[in-house]
Amino acid sequence: MKPSANSWLSFAAPLLILLSIVGLLQKNDTNRLQSLPAFLVGSGLIVSGAFSRRLRRSKLLFLLRDDDFNER
Repeated sequence: MKPSANSWLSFAAPLLILLSIVGLLQKNDTNRLQSLPAFLVGSGLIVSGAFSRRLRRSKLLFLLRDDDFNER
């Protein structure tokens, strides 16, 4: 399988979360809220990807089951 640019994009959300955690640990008490948006965006991307993957797989399973039923 040929590696593509999309495979590098899969590291973006975890690295964004890691960057926000490092920023959270290095900031003072008043500036800690600045790393919160990066954490929320990275988490949202991971949850969204998992949800869309699950939905896509359930649609595929439904189509495969429907196709098996129609062949009989």
